[in-house]
Amino acid sequence: MKKQEYRVSINAPREKVWNILWTDETYRQWTAPFMEGSYAVTDWKKGSKVLFLGPDGGGMVSKIDENIPNEYMSIQHLGMVNNGVEDTESDKVKDWAGAHENYTLKDANGQTDLIIEMDLNEEYAKMFNETWPKALQKVKELAEGN
Repeated sequence: MKKQEYRVSINAPREKVWNILWTDETYRQWTAPFMEGSYAVTDWKKGSKVLFLGPDGGGMVSKIDENIPNEYMSIQHLGMVNNGVEDTESDKVKDWAGAHENYTLKDANGQTDLIIEMDLNEEYAKMFNETWPKALQKVKELAEGN
C-alpha cells in the first residue's frame, strides 16, 4: 500500500467543514461520488465501530482510531460487510485490512485546508483518484454555500 493525499481549500471555518464531513445528511451528499446512497452507521467517537454502507447494505467495517474535533479524524478499515456479515479475516480483505483514511483540517489564510491521507492499494488508485476530487468539491460547495 502507498499513501495518497487529496486536498482542497475551503472558504469556511474548520468547525463548519467538520460538521459537513460528519453530519449524516451532508455526509450522504459528499460521499455520493463514491457510491450514490452511501451512508455511515457510527457515533464517530474514538474507538467506535463504523459501518460504511451502500444502498444494498454491503460495504466496509472500520473503526475510529482518533477523533480530535474540528482538527483530525483517523479511520482504520478492517474489512467488508456482505449480506449483513462482517468479514475481517478472509483473503479478500487481508491485502488492505488495517489501511487508514485520515482527515486533517488546518487554518490557512482565513480558509480551511482539508487534507485526506489514505493508504491505498494500486488496484483502487484509479477509482479514488477520480472520485476524491469530486467528493472534495462537494464538501467545498456544501461548506461555502450557507
